Amino acid sequence: MIYTEFAKFYDDLFDATLYDRWAKFVARYAASTGKENSDIKILDLACGTGRLAIKLAQMGFQVSGADLSEDMLTIAEQRSRDAKVDVPFIQTDMRSLDGLDQYDIITCFDDSLNYLIKSDDLLAAYQAVFDHLKPKGQFLFDMITPHQVQDVYPGYMYNYRSEDAAFMWTSYKGDFAPISVEHELNFFQYNEDKDAYDAYNEIHRERAYTYDEIDQLLTKAGYRSELEFTDFGDNPFTEITKRWFFVTNKPIER
Repeated sequence: MIYTEFAKFYDDLFDATLYDRWAKFVARYAASTGKENSDIKILDLACGTGRLAIKLAQMGFQVSGADLSEDMLTIAEQRSRDAKVDVPFIQTDMRSLDGLDQYDIITCFDDSLNYLIKSDDLLAAYQAVFDHLKPKGQFLFDMITPHQVQDVYPGYMYNYRSEDAAFMWTSYKGDFAPISVEHELNFFQYNEDKDAYDAYNEIHRERAYTYDEIDQLLTKAGYRSELEFTDFGDNPFTEITKRWFFVTNKPIER
């Protein structure tokens, strides 16, 4: 799913403290490379409005951001100018990453990989990342769990209102893939010329994969070592949690 109208609301709705936790998670594993931050090349995949990429750049890393959404990247580019950091942003599909460089670390957070509904597409993304990692490079990512999709999301509702906008989020059990969820997003933006609200609607679909499915696809893509966590790497892996965190490496020889 390419975020369109949601891009305008994204930063207002998202918990900004999560970016600090993702950045600390990345920094922890970047330190294991033995390199200075300025020598570590990072690609933040599905970077959205660029907040994590910019935060990592401010920590001294060489960072690029990539996303499929032109709307998100427009906001990201303006944000990087405002922050006075040099972060190239590239519009690309995570299933191919055509024309991109090789990196020491590639990140993909905020359950972006769960938007890949077909297992073949998830495998393609894992393989594309593998191909763009340097030998011994690290792939750091998270995915929402079957527990989150089956037990937490169905019936979930969230409403937001500001002076000139409103937003409604409702989640339903999906029937388009195993362990899936459908999010209906309704936006209302005040239009001064009309003295009325413009209404927009988007449907977002996500699929959760079992741990065994993720593990098998990573192995098939060529990865040979893997660490799993919950809570931004602070706690051991468990099935009954909302989000899994993975650290996996590209071996020197495939």
